[in-house]
Amino acid sequence: MSRIEAPRDEATGNLVDRLLAGLPAEAVLTDPDVTASYANDMASFCPAGAPAVVVLPRKVEEVQHVMRIATELRVPVVPQGARTGLSGGANASDGCIVLSLTKMDRILEINPVDRIAVVEPGVINATLSRAVGEHGLYYPPDPSSWEMCTIGGNIGTASGGLCCVKYGVTAEYVLGLEVVLADGRLMSTGRRTAKGVAGYDLTRLFVGSEGSLGIVVRAILALRPQPPQQLVLAAEFASAAAACDAVCRIMEGGHVPSLLELMDRTTVKAVNDLAHMGLPETTEALLLAAFDTPDPALDLAAVGALCEAAGATQVVPADDFAESELLLQARRLSLTALEAVRGVTMIDDVCVPRSRLAEMLEGTERIAEKYQLTIGVVAHAGDGNTHPTVCFDAADPDESRRARESFDEIMALGLELGGTITGEHGVGVLKKEWLAREIGPVGVEMQRGVKQVFDPLGILNPGKLF
Repeated sequence: MSRIEAPRDEATGNLVDRLLAGLPAEAVLTDPDVTASYANDMASFCPAGAPAVVVLPRKVEEVQHVMRIATELRVPVVPQGARTGLSGGANASDGCIVLSLTKMDRILEINPVDRIAVVEPGVINATLSRAVGEHGLYYPPDPSSWEMCTIGGNIGTASGGLCCVKYGVTAEYVLGLEVVLADGRLMSTGRRTAKGVAGYDLTRLFVGSEGSLGIVVRAILALRPQPPQQLVLAAEFASAAAACDAVCRIMEGGHVPSLLELMDRTTVKAVNDLAHMGLPETTEALLLAAFDTPDPALDLAAVGALCEAAGATQVVPADDFAESELLLQARRLSLTALEAVRGVTMIDDVCVPRSRLAEMLEGTERIAEKYQLTIGVVAHAGDGNTHPTVCFDAADPDESRRARESFDEIMALGLELGGTITGEHGVGVLKKEWLAREIGPVGVEMQRGVKQVFDPLGILNPGKLF
């Protein structure tokens, strides 16, 4: 028997009874048809098990109760948010407790003086963004799924978004946490203050840990003053290399765009096919640059000149904020549009140094040709964070095999270029093997040691990361 196993003949009934002793009946779901709907996130090629029970707590004390019972009975616990993840990090394991935190969705405090928000993990990203906007404040991290994804999930995967080139990722906005540990104890990390260096930075340790070290039940988030509305520029290029050259010129020139995104020709066509956006399909790469400065038109003019120097065939600045938002909507539709190409996608998340971005795109194109697959690339170009998206027919075994092999070759290419296997989606199940390759045996040993300290029984999100 492994360290996370419990006898299964009577254990499920006993488990449910023990959970109900400290939870309202409506918070405990046992119908197999219902629990099966909580089995997986949005990733392809990631196995998922059958949960024994799904729990939807509303209070910190209820989460503590779940973890105490799980520890006592040696039952694995898989924390979940909105399950919009793309690495299998929220996938259930057989016989586990799925701990869905979506009902813990209160914004507890917005403080304009300290520029912080205190929230529960189930708060939707877009909901928080709009709430703080009413106070003239801004919460920058904005994943493409921001209308659905939760803050807890964002913290678990250290997610990014379109504005990271200027404002950074989720980790830079998490000041403090309240975390329920594997044995049910409640721990506070971090601070509410602008500064703080007391002890090890345990807050950063939990950000990106994918629920493997503890259950985040409250977060103190840093806010910024709300910037002016941004204006967007679209630049067409005859090659991906020219577009990447423009990115390098923009960053080398000291410009600080609020957004710098790239869509290759495959993605542009997919978006047009899905939404009839009227994007220019004659281009090999479309670069979107935005500024939210006091005079964005001036900044766009400077960046437009750099794009032309890099070989842009056309540079079109938006006339107003409405046109800018239309361009951003096209970018946000990219992954949905690519999914419509063949029905299923594998979305990679390889981040490379900006100076190697052209090599990454050119290499991905070669891989697509090798495997005779459609692979569209969208990228947070200002960060070097690419999302090569493999489109395939899941009902075709040969095509599915080629999709998986091409996915692995793309990750290998990213590491070869000095990059990382994930810039914002996490490791989960999908990239376990590749994490070991990236960080090496000593790195794996140290990370497993950290896991052992926080979760000695190995019940928290087992089978993920390592």
